[in-house]
Amino acid sequence: MHIICHRNNMVTSAQIRMARAALQWSVRDLAEQSGVHRNTITRIEAGAGAHGPTLSALRQAFEAAGVIFVAENGEGPGVRLRKDWKSEVEHSLGKGEGN
Repeated sequence: MHIICHRNNMVTSAQIRMARAALQWSVRDLAEQSGVHRNTITRIEAGAGAHGPTLSALRQAFEAAGVIFVAENGEGPGVRLRKDWKSEVEHSLGKGEGN
């Protein structure tokens, strides 16, 4: 497991992959929502380190779409979705009503 940490932005590469899969986002979708280049996202998901602002941008994009990052609790870190995650994702991707 690759842990990527910068101050309070601790997140694992697996959590990033899990969050993207839970939202059914492609790397391109995450890049558009976070402003982080696709190649950078791919490197981070493979376990490469990242700068704090990059991790913050990814985490903020995920959290805005309804992802909750679950800290290590003896069973390992993970992610889950808020109950209203689907409407958040549709809104963030411009798929809401009238679009």
